[in-house]
Amino acid sequence: MDYENILSKKVQSLQFSGIRKFFDIATSYDDVISLSVGEPDFKTPWEIRKEAIRVLEKGKTTYTANSGLAALREAVSDYLNSTVGVRYDPLHEVIVTVGGSEAIDLAVRAVVDNGDEVLIPQPSFVCYSPIVSLASGTPVIIETKAEDNFKLTPEALKAHITPKTKALVLPYPNNPTGAVMRKDDLEKIARVLKGTDILVITDEIYSELTYGDAPHCSIASLDGMRERTILINGFSKAFSMTGWRLGIVAAPAPIISQMLKIHQYAIMCSPTVSQYAAVTALTSCKKDVEYMRNEYNMRRRLIVNGFNEMGLDCFEPQGAFYIFPSIKKTGLSSKEFCERLIEAHRVAVVPGDAFGDCGEGYIRVSYAYSLSHINTALERIKLFLKELGV
Repeated sequence: MDYENILSKKVQSLQFSGIRKFFDIATSYDDVISLSVGEPDFKTPWEIRKEAIRVLEKGKTTYTANSGLAALREAVSDYLNSTVGVRYDPLHEVIVTVGGSEAIDLAVRAVVDNGDEVLIPQPSFVCYSPIVSLASGTPVIIETKAEDNFKLTPEALKAHITPKTKALVLPYPNNPTGAVMRKDDLEKIARVLKGTDILVITDEIYSELTYGDAPHCSIASLDGMRERTILINGFSKAFSMTGWRLGIVAAPAPIISQMLKIHQYAIMCSPTVSQYAAVTALTSCKKDVEYMRNEYNMRRRLIVNGFNEMGLDCFEPQGAFYIFPSIKKTGLSSKEFCERLIEAHRVAVVPGDAFGDCGEGYIRVSYAYSLSHINTALERIKLFLKELGV
């Protein structure tokens, strides 16, 4: 059969994830120290696992409502109100999704028509542009820069808005850079958007992993922004629940109702046992989240200092669990650096251009690993740079 003609041209044009590529390469070697995957190394807190066991023992494994358990949606509403100061109606303004990724897909498909433009700051997570393309939209890339701390500036936003602009993706705290947008940064973005019909898709999956004195701020909490914002979050990062596949999306009812149609036909409902466990996560695991955040913060300081001492310029991240050091002084491309590092010293990191062309000259390094793991990797990278004459 002629599969090239049979298969979707749109799908064939997509590239495979650069993150998974280097993760797969790492598994083909022995003795690899991987700093490539953004997955917490902590076990899911025991109270969450215990609730899942209890639910299984009671046989609570049937479908839930399409939008999720009522108790979980109520807990989500309370959680968002307490953490970002925005109250959502649990009946009409919240959907429980299969991870944050499904929530992003639902948001884009619910608002984007053929030819609509979606503004995407980069470097950023790999899924935004492909999802927009699959929805027949046009991804419009806004390059963020190290000198701006990888934040979206109002000037850059203004320069990319056209009559076709439908939405802005706001991916902060950011993967891969660790950049955050504080309240004063978001207020500047909000001023640009007010008076337009541009929606905001704010991906706040790393909101609990924000460091420093200023707390995480959601653009939805700013005056006049709730009505135009689709807020996405989930349980994978803050609660170390990656395999439970559970996310949340909150937005005004007219938007949620359209998202729910897609969710009904494509998914039916999120995993039932995971939903029951997630109620416990939101209501009983604040101390667990604080413990993990403190541990990440300690690792963050260690790894940033380690790279700076090696002579590689490293922007200090204020969120998530990644650093994004520049490797430009090595004279190697991002892919060359990563390929040679894993071949010579068995350390896996991700080339920066996996997160957009403007990520060239950088690498993403995850610190969601133990201190001993990180220290071993730093020693090997230091030796590799010495061999390169850096």
